[in-house]
Amino acid sequence: MSHSRRRKYGVIARAGVPALVLALAAVAVAAPAANAVVVGVKYDCVTPIGNKSAVSPIDITASKSGSSYKLVMSFHKGVSSSPAELGKGAVNPSALIVLGGADSGTVKVVGAPNAAAIPANTPIKINDLSGTYTPKSSGKVTFTAGVLTIKALGTTTTCTPGNSPGPSLSLDVTASGTSSTTSSSASGSSGSSSSTSSGGNSALPQTGPADDAIALGVFGGTLLLLGAGGALWLTRRHI
Repeated sequence: MSHSRRRKYGVIARAGVPALVLALAAVAVAAPAANAVVVGVKYDCVTPIGNKSAVSPIDITASKSGSSYKLVMSFHKGVSSSPAELGKGAVNPSALIVLGGADSGTVKVVGAPNAAAIPANTPIKINDLSGTYTPKSSGKVTFTAGVLTIKALGTTTTCTPGNSPGPSLSLDVTASGTSSTTSSSASGSSGSSSSTSSGGNSALPQTGPADDAIALGVFGGTLLLLGAGGALWLTRRHI
């Protein structure tokens, strides 16, 4: 290949690089991040053998699924124990996530039973709890850990947040039937997010609009590369 041809190819290639960089940068800006913020929640538990209190770091993450979100609530520490061994599958946890901001009410999240026996007087590890949230209003919605319920061996333990924890997640949402939905992380520090994950979360942590934006960005980048390849081919044909 002659020096003049190599020079022309180099100029065309360099011309395509800035456009590709700008396209990828636009994808990074357009893709919203859902991050979980870990929040320390002090649970006051009413158990069959008396009242107990414990603090567990908790995060809540969200992932977009159609017009709804899958919420996952994660406990980083057990909040109760049993004087007797709990066999495999004996513990059935659930909790409420309290909505605030542009929406109100609660979302119930449920976890799988324990996969292994829990020895006596050992903190009960709560598996991740999950549930579905469908926005009823548009705007910024917050998600905060609510009442935890643990059912085991025919008994029920109810644990209520006693330290007025802050939200673990916040999302900018659009109610079903209207336009786009984006997400942003909740402010705050641990003591869940994600909201980083508003962990994380969640980490929530991701899905939905972010996937669409990345897909569009990759598609745009592909078109730019194809355009540059076409320019190189045409230039070569005319030389």
